[in-house]
Amino acid sequence: MDSKFLNIEMHIERFISFLLDYTPRLIGAFLVLFVGLWLIKRFAKIASKAMDKKDLDVSLRTFLLSLLSVGLKVILIVTVAGMIGIGTTSFVTILGAAGLAIGLALQGSLSNFAGGVLLLVFKPYKVGDTIETQGQIGRVTEIQVFNTLLLTSDLKTIILPNGAVSNGTIVNYSKNGVLRGNVDLVVSASNDIDKVKTLLFESISKHDLIINDPKPEIFAIKIIDNAVTLSIKAYAKSEHISQVNSDIVEIAKKVFDQHKIDAPIQMRMIHNV
Repeated sequence: MDSKFLNIEMHIERFISFLLDYTPRLIGAFLVLFVGLWLIKRFAKIASKAMDKKDLDVSLRTFLLSLLSVGLKVILIVTVAGMIGIGTTSFVTILGAAGLAIGLALQGSLSNFAGGVLLLVFKPYKVGDTIETQGQIGRVTEIQVFNTLLLTSDLKTIILPNGAVSNGTIVNYSKNGVLRGNVDLVVSASNDIDKVKTLLFESISKHDLIINDPKPEIFAIKIIDNAVTLSIKAYAKSEHISQVNSDIVEIAKKVFDQHKIDAPIQMRMIHNV
């Protein structure tokens, strides 16, 4: 009986000793966990406000906040585990290997994600802009984290990967808000070219959609086979430029008919063999 009591007392002493040694670590670990979670929450709020000021896209903001929160919590858990005596070397190694495997498997997607982040942060274009990129022209209908969606003039939806878009050339037709249209017309060289230019300028300047600052410009750019080519350059808001170019052609037709401006006569040389 005495030996049994001695064994029990020994185990109790070891348990008490273990508690005395381990309790401070456990308390410290819980304190670090509690304070760390509070700090992560506060940091997430600060980051959210900063992203609001940058006017980041909602989907990107949510994704980045989640990624930030998860990453910080993983670091906190590894730290707490080390404090209570759990070996973290193998744990970190497993996380690193898993991250590497996932990165290699999702290499293309990660490239598109990085491109989406760059596009949403630096904003070379926004929803509603008309852009040309990757050989495609269209209006931006949506900027996702991985893809950009364009709507073409014939109502086709084009999905472009953000990785390729961010690394390529982007032509933004809407960035400045104003575009210059260009219409070429051909008249006979027998006409008074200065008079033709004056009549066209007066009629075009009255158009409601054409901006008069800068003013429209008309140039005679070449003369071939008794025909003079006039280049009409008029400025309008980006969304109106197609309509303005079409209207200029109609205005020119009316001016030519009203003032009897001659069109060039097509001449053919016929050789008898």
